[in-house]
Amino acid sequence: MQQGSLVCVGTGMMVGAHLSPICQSHIEQADVVFVCVAEHYMEAWITSLNKNTVNLQSLYGEGKNRHETYTQMINAMLERVEKGDKVVGAFYGHPGVFAKAPHEAIEIAKNKGFEAYMLPGISAESCLYADLRIDPGALGCHHYEANQFLLYKRAVDTAAYLVLWQVGVAGDFSSAVFTSSPEQRKKLTDKLLSIYQAEDRAILYEAATLPIDEFRASAIAIGELHNYEINQHTTLVIPPVEKLVIDDAEYAEGNK
Repeated sequence: MQQGSLVCVGTGMMVGAHLSPICQSHIEQADVVFVCVAEHYMEAWITSLNKNTVNLQSLYGEGKNRHETYTQMINAMLERVEKGDKVVGAFYGHPGVFAKAPHEAIEIAKNKGFEAYMLPGISAESCLYADLRIDPGALGCHHYEANQFLLYKRAVDTAAYLVLWQVGVAGDFSSAVFTSSPEQRKKLTDKLLSIYQAEDRAILYEAATLPIDEFRASAIAIGELHNYEINQHTTLVIPPVEKLVIDDAEYAEGNK
């Protein structure tokens, strides 16, 4: 095992509230911390824990392909690992959820003989379950990235929750914009209307990032989805519209 190391940690969603003690310890003891968070307050807080921080968020740019940005993030972290440094990548929410760079950087580092692993953080999904009081074990949940849902055929169980992530860029496949247009997002509305009724209820959800903030839970009609304000971090939640149906007569007898 070579001297340098990489640990990718999750900062959680809320500044000062969600960082686990073990993730904080890694940040404090690192030779360098690469920070990729959406909130300025979160970055300032991480910097207060370790002055030697590098901002990865600045690598994003409107019109710049996100995959180019991910490659730059990976290279920046691995360069310091190969110099023998104890490197931490601190990523918004959970470092393994909708975060390509941590997964690839860890894989490359491990293949080169360095110690590299991931520690979890409180994700937007965790906040969603708490804020909307959804138990995923009660009726079940489908989770899809919005453009993946658009691109591929998926069998949707309308007796379960449907959760679509990154609806803010739905309909745009360039990987180079922060938000898509209402016209582009109408593609998602149209696909959903092939499964649901226009008047069926949905929720536009955004987790709170500051203790003084409220989470967003805007109730909408599915048929009007593309007409609403949708941000880069907005998640669409569609509750079940049908009842669960028992699959086997033998089980049905036992549940009478």
